[in-house]
Amino acid sequence: MITTTTLKNGVRVVTQRVDHMHTVTTGIWVASGTRHESPENNGVAHFIEHMLFKGTERLNARQISREIDSMGGILNAFTSHEYVCYYAKVLAKFMPRSVDLLSDIFLHSTFPADEIKRERKVILQEIKMRDDSPEEYIHDRFHQNYWQGELLGMPVLGTLDTIAVLSREAIISHKDSRYRPRDIIIAAAGNVQHDELVAIVEPLFSPIASINSSKHHDIKRNKTRELNLTERDMEQTLVCMGTRGLPQDHADRYALFLLTTILGGGMSSRLFEEIREKRGLAYSVYSYIIAHADSGSLVVYAGTEKAHCLEVIDIAKRELTRLVNEEVPQDELDAAREQLKGKTLMSLESSDSLMTRLAKNEIYLKRQQSIEDVLAKYDAVSSRDLQRLSQELFRSDYLHLEVMGCVADLGLKEEMLEV
Repeated sequence: MITTTTLKNGVRVVTQRVDHMHTVTTGIWVASGTRHESPENNGVAHFIEHMLFKGTERLNARQISREIDSMGGILNAFTSHEYVCYYAKVLAKFMPRSVDLLSDIFLHSTFPADEIKRERKVILQEIKMRDDSPEEYIHDRFHQNYWQGELLGMPVLGTLDTIAVLSREAIISHKDSRYRPRDIIIAAAGNVQHDELVAIVEPLFSPIASINSSKHHDIKRNKTRELNLTERDMEQTLVCMGTRGLPQDHADRYALFLLTTILGGGMSSRLFEEIREKRGLAYSVYSYIIAHADSGSLVVYAGTEKAHCLEVIDIAKRELTRLVNEEVPQDELDAAREQLKGKTLMSLESSDSLMTRLAKNEIYLKRQQSIEDVLAKYDAVSSRDLQRLSQELFRSDYLHLEVMGCVADLGLKEEMLEV
């Protein structure tokens, strides 16, 4: 059962009770992320996420860690381009204590100057660690280049230059301006009582005053096809090829999920079968969806030997063209449909997955969508729908290709991006 309460200042509290679960996962979400920063303070949302665990008016960083450990729970956070989440997963009997702890770090963090100095070093190392991981780096680079020139294209971690000079005043100012009641969602799932949670958070969050802040100004991606090469001495050559996707709330999103599953969503997908199983050209090959509030991308990834790079790219393009020109056979569509429905239903067995689903529905759909409705949407997609969507999205004008490795003499040209 899903229940929602909106406090007078706009903070939303949404819960899903599952009686048989032993745990409760509670998350405090803010619908504001990297795309709501400025280029000058890029990385500040993620920096704030780190700092909220570094001390409050009543607890220092060590005491915060000991408090969650004493419950046998998990306390963590993550930042994306469009939201930040702070969450705790505990046994149901510890829900009040965990929510008190979450609320304390969210509302009363003090941002000690010495902790900012230390955490700046940690984040700079995090950026370097990402850059040292080729697969992480190429996915991050794809996103930055695909939305280059837009706020959405800024990296979540920030850059070495912006993090190095980010001041305590800028960090606190950004939190004060972006953590607005109407953008705050408190979501909880598992063996939770809605009224009990509201009784805990209402006196804590109701005093937050509604504030107006300047709107972020962004643009829609309208670039044509593009090729970017990154020279790096590596054993493999990594490929990320993407085309247009859909926004989070688009009516065709279920068809897109099915397309991605058929293309590269598992061991029976077309790309996996053709590139790995039949030809042995890659160990890792898959496709995935990036979806934001107003735009998105469908991305194909593969890691292969330099000698086979052009062949892998050609196969990926050929599979896109095949989806444009041919309807997906009914048995293949049905198998992909059951695969997605199975994953959706299995995710309901985790209180943290349920909590995340509640919050994202609030952020992107502005309402709660039942599982039954989701399954029915998958069932309603036809092979003709998949072909129509492929014809809309899989076009040469939209293709974006990132290749990393010893690429200087590969002979890659933008003209190759024809499907």
